[in-house]
Amino acid sequence: MTFYDIKQKYNTFNFEKYIANVSDEMVKNSIQKESLDEMDFLNLLSPKTLNYIEDIAQKAHEISLKHFGKSILLYAPLYVSNFCINNCVYCSFSTSNNIKREVLSFGEIEENCKIISGYGIRHILLVTGESNVKTPLDYLKKCIEILKKYFDGVDMELYPLDENGYKTLANAGVDGLTIYQETYNENLYKILHTKGAKADYKYRLETCERAGAANFRNLNVGALLGLNDFVSEIFFAGAHAKHLQKKFPSAEIGMSFPRLRPAMGTYHPKTIITNKNLIQAICAVRLFINRINVTVSTRESNNLRNNLIPLGITKMSAASSTEVGGYTKKEHFDGQFEVNDIATVEEVKEMIYQKGYQPVMKDWTIL
Repeated sequence: MTFYDIKQKYNTFNFEKYIANVSDEMVKNSIQKESLDEMDFLNLLSPKTLNYIEDIAQKAHEISLKHFGKSILLYAPLYVSNFCINNCVYCSFSTSNNIKREVLSFGEIEENCKIISGYGIRHILLVTGESNVKTPLDYLKKCIEILKKYFDGVDMELYPLDENGYKTLANAGVDGLTIYQETYNENLYKILHTKGAKADYKYRLETCERAGAANFRNLNVGALLGLNDFVSEIFFAGAHAKHLQKKFPSAEIGMSFPRLRPAMGTYHPKTIITNKNLIQAICAVRLFINRINVTVSTRESNNLRNNLIPLGITKMSAASSTEVGGYTKKEHFDGQFEVNDIATVEEVKEMIYQKGYQPVMKDWTIL
């Protein structure tokens, strides 16, 4: 059974009605439980929980210390292409946008790797636009070969592949996959993704399961917050992560909480996800899935990321560029979205130290 099959059980579930009936007692009972079911998770996503934000934050902190200690892994994304066959109305890389399109040569990739690794970064996230023509499997394999010379961990965020494609990349040295469903609302998904392979909701939703079957070590999911209502999106993303954890017990499962950032086009978020909402979501997920990697990127400000650290953050990007080959460029054009935290790697490390935590540049090695 895939997560798509599981999600169908909620097709007639009225989230709005359920949330309206969540009581203070329900929230307190859910916070106190050692093991939460999906309804407990939903209780913790209700507005009522904001009255108990300190309680849920304290428990999230305790759980995180128990399972992860005080270490935070730093990584950086490397965008190698912004060619895309999809029309996603909220994304700068959308095929309908008139931007400078490029694919990095292998020499350019190597130059970017030298700069990023020079920062001390040892984990890289390889990112492409969604075009299997401009960045085919052979191109990706060569990219991985170059990245493995500079980085100890290589994850990817790219267009969905079949299981054989993921086996090829795993054999080439890829450790993990990050893929966002964007929105778990299937009807809204069709409105937001009007053209290209990404329009296939079910195939995208089952992507991590194909990568898991190909023995990927890390699987990371999430929703793009702001496209739809906060409660149902976090609920389904959390349920998705828990399903993956049960199905692939040897894999490290992670979840990201990306909020929409300004990008090319006229799309505006359907809902505003406040800082309190973000804190609530991270804490609720930590209570629902005790051992899960939680990633916060440079979409968020330096100050907010600083304050989120004790709540269970285990991975954080640093010195990020969302522009193709952005680490070597003197003139900057169109990135996928505007970066919010422009702190250097050393500044991010110092911020982590000041919170009493330790930045990890390589798995199991603390600097």
